Amino acid sequence: MSTARLVRTAAAVTLPVLAAAHAAPVISTLGPLRNRTMPRLAGRGRPDHIALTFDDGPDPLSTPFFLRLLAERRVHATFFLLGREARRSPGLVREIAAAGHEIAIHGWLHRPLLLRGPRATYDDLARARDTVAGITGRRPTLFRPPYGVMSTAAHLTARRLALTPVLWTSWGEDWTARATPESVHRTVTSDLDGGGTVLLHDSDCTSAPAAWRSALGALPRILDTCEQRGYEVGPLRDHGWPRPA
Repeated sequence: MSTARLVRTAAAVTLPVLAAAHAAPVISTLGPLRNRTMPRLAGRGRPDHIALTFDDGPDPLSTPFFLRLLAERRVHATFFLLGREARRSPGLVREIAAAGHEIAIHGWLHRPLLLRGPRATYDDLARARDTVAGITGRRPTLFRPPYGVMSTAAHLTARRLALTPVLWTSWGEDWTARATPESVHRTVTSDLDGGGTVLLHDSDCTSAPAAWRSALGALPRILDTCEQRGYEVGPLRDHGWPRPA
C-alpha cells in the first residue's frame, strides 16, 4: 500500500472519531437529561434559591430597562455578556457591575462552539473574558456557550481559562417573535423548582426584533411566583454554586 493511500485510510478512520469526540458534550443540550444527570452544568444550587440569568447583552436599547426593574425589586442577577457587545457599550457594562450584578461571558460572538476547533474556541472565550475584565477590573469566572451547546474544545478551554460553564434548568423561550409576557412566564414557571437556574434575554441582538420586551414584561410575574413559592432570587454567586464536582 502506498504512503498516500495509508494517509487517506488513516484519515478516513481517525477524522470521524475525532469529530465524535469533539461533539460528544452536545448531549448536555438536552434539558431534561442535563437536569437529572448533570446538576453542576445545569446550575443546580440551594433548594431555597433561584438563580436569575440573562444572555446576549449588553444592549443600550434594552438592558437599562432590566436594570431599572431589578433595582426596583431589589434583585440581583447574573448577566452573560457577549464580548463584542461589551466592547461596544463599556459604560453599560460598568453600570451593570456597579449595580451589584454578577458578570459572566457568553463568548465573543454568538456562534455555535460545536463548529469551532480548539484554537478558535480558545480565542473566542479568551477575547471575551479579557475584554470584560479590562472594562470591569475583574475577570469573569463563569461562561455560558451560545445556544447552550458545549463541545470538548469548550470544556478544555474553560479549564485553561479558569471558567466554569453553566447552562440552565428553565427558560422562557423569549427569543421568538411569538413570545409574550404571558407565554414567557408560563414557560419559565412550568419548570421552576428550588435550586434552579432561569434563562432570559435582555437583548434581541440574536433574537426576533424586540423579543426582549416579552422577557421584561414577564419578569415581575416570575419574581412574584418565586416569592409565592418561597424562593429567594439572586445571581449564581449566591446560589451555593458551583457545587463540588
